[in-house]
Amino acid sequence: MTFWSSKKVLVTGGAGFLGSFLVEELVRAGASASDITVPRSRETDLRVWENCMKAVEGKDMVIHLAASVGGIGFNQENPATLFYDNAIMGIQLMEAARRQGVEKFVQLGTICAYPKFTPVPFREEELWNGYPEETNAPYGLAKKMLLVQAQAYRQQYGFNAIYLLPVNLYGPRDNFDPRSSHVIPALIKKFVEAKEGGADSVTLWGTGKATREFLYVEDAARGIRLAAERFNGPEPVNLGAGFEISIMNLALLVKELTGFDGELVWDTSKPDGQPRRMLDTSRARERFGFVAGTDFREGLKRTIDWYIENRPR
Repeated sequence: MTFWSSKKVLVTGGAGFLGSFLVEELVRAGASASDITVPRSRETDLRVWENCMKAVEGKDMVIHLAASVGGIGFNQENPATLFYDNAIMGIQLMEAARRQGVEKFVQLGTICAYPKFTPVPFREEELWNGYPEETNAPYGLAKKMLLVQAQAYRQQYGFNAIYLLPVNLYGPRDNFDPRSSHVIPALIKKFVEAKEGGADSVTLWGTGKATREFLYVEDAARGIRLAAERFNGPEPVNLGAGFEISIMNLALLVKELTGFDGELVWDTSKPDGQPRRMLDTSRARERFGFVAGTDFREGLKRTIDWYIENRPR
């Protein structure tokens, strides 16, 4: 509890999906809510250098979660925006933190940084062994440049920047906007609406053969908090749950949990994205004691229940 007491912490993206849970996790761990600053993008555009300098002033730690993100369709439509926004925010914020004497910088990367054909499970040593999957490469590469920056700043300046690679997240408060949501919220929304509308079928992207790993958002928040407390190394660290499920089986599970009785139709003209995703999570366990604890079926049920209760009417 003493680690966080009186620490001044900046959490970018702290009002978002993961960030809101992280702020709650930090308070439970002993941080004072009044010592946690959460800049809002409409007031503090981190693409502007002066805003970055002002945001990190007087802070002991910066946890950079803010990002421009979306699913496959969003990535295909906005590759330049995704590259520029994510690169410029991270690069400027880390430089500002260094100049302002911030003690520690926690940078969130992305599983999209891994090469398209990474051997499963993904080990951190494989990160540079190929080009990312094309539909999300600009986003993944922008984020990966922040690992280069963190390691360079540690080497030249002794700046304590750490880099975490979370797998796909899910849970309550996720983004359910079909224009930019990821696969789990997109499926939940489709199946709930199909059930309520009496639809005979739901059409889904791809073949269903691609696999993914998913980490419950509260587990992710705990992992970030543990890394912030205990990890001070240069190497990137995966944050995941250590399991793999096909999109087909995921769809069938969401279909069951939402009570939809219709058929699944696969639009194979749409891309699958990366063929397989599953992380080796041993480094996080060894370096700072993180192991995911939420059963996937239970996490999905909580997410569905939250969506049904909180969606716009």
